[in-house]
Amino acid sequence: MIKQSIQIIVMSSLLLVSCKKENAALTIDDTTAKKAELAHANSGKLPVIKFETTEHDFGKIKAGEKVEYTYKFTNTGTADLLITDAKASCGCTVPDYTKEPVSPGKTGEVHVVFDSTGKSGDVSKTVTLTLNTEKGTEQVSFKANIESSGIGMPAH
Repeated sequence: MIKQSIQIIVMSSLLLVSCKKENAALTIDDTTAKKAELAHANSGKLPVIKFETTEHDFGKIKAGEKVEYTYKFTNTGTADLLITDAKASCGCTVPDYTKEPVSPGKTGEVHVVFDSTGKSGDVSKTVTLTLNTEKGTEQVSFKANIESSGIGMPAH
């Protein structure tokens, strides 16, 4: 009889402990609840970048000339768009971009300066943007036909 009573007490204790563990797992503190609520509210909200154009042709330019172009974009998404980096495919190209978050429906810019010094013929360059869109990166590109400066060339 005592042996049965001990077994019942042990089984009851195990049952109570396991119930407490389940309840502990279900307990969510206020901070976690607020984070989950915010994540749920923001789910499906993403910034989307839409450029007027992602390509530009400078046409014919003279060797040594610096040319500039500004790519304009609109955030067509439902959350703030943020560009965190812009890397050019070469040192001859210097990109600059809108640093502040771009709200949905608002516009921003990526400005590019290309220095053709030491270059000739047809060139194509890219700038890769790192941003907080679903894709994570975007590219803009340009091309130019660089005319030789004619130094050291015989006159025609």
